[in-house]
Amino acid sequence: MKKASLTTLCYIEKDDLYLMLHRVKKEKDINQDKWIGVGGHFEQDETPEECLLREVKEETGLILTSYRFRGLVTFLTDKGQTEYMCLYTADGYEGELLMDCAEGDLEWVEKSRLSELNLWEGDRIFFRLLEEDRGFFSLKLRYEGNRLAEAVLDGKSIRPFTEKPDSC
Repeated sequence: MKKASLTTLCYIEKDDLYLMLHRVKKEKDINQDKWIGVGGHFEQDETPEECLLREVKEETGLILTSYRFRGLVTFLTDKGQTEYMCLYTADGYEGELLMDCAEGDLEWVEKSRLSELNLWEGDRIFFRLLEEDRGFFSLKLRYEGNRLAEAVLDGKSIRPFTEKPDSC
């Protein structure tokens, strides 16, 4: 039986922008050349909030002062282990943004430009849910290679993935 991975991911907001991480610096990175938020793997005995705060500080230099747990995203893939990701947004922080991140390049991106970025197909679903300010959600995303093969929102299948789900 494969072990599951526990992670956090956070989209920090400023005005009408998200802080995005362009993953271009690590070799053998499943997210290579993708644009994602900031976050990472839980350390031993960490709570989701402790992981969130530590990872954001490590990757950005920022200390979050206001954040919200938005949903649980379950990633299934034929390439590796299952990942349970705690998805957050944050709209308050202190400190100065790091100029250098070991994971990739940090950039403030207009929310209206997100569709132009090289994103995972499933990320487009949860961006829509965030934009709609949907309450807490559970989203299952199953990938075959880099292709999204299945998406299930709060127990209901979403098809096609690019259209607004009926349950939103």
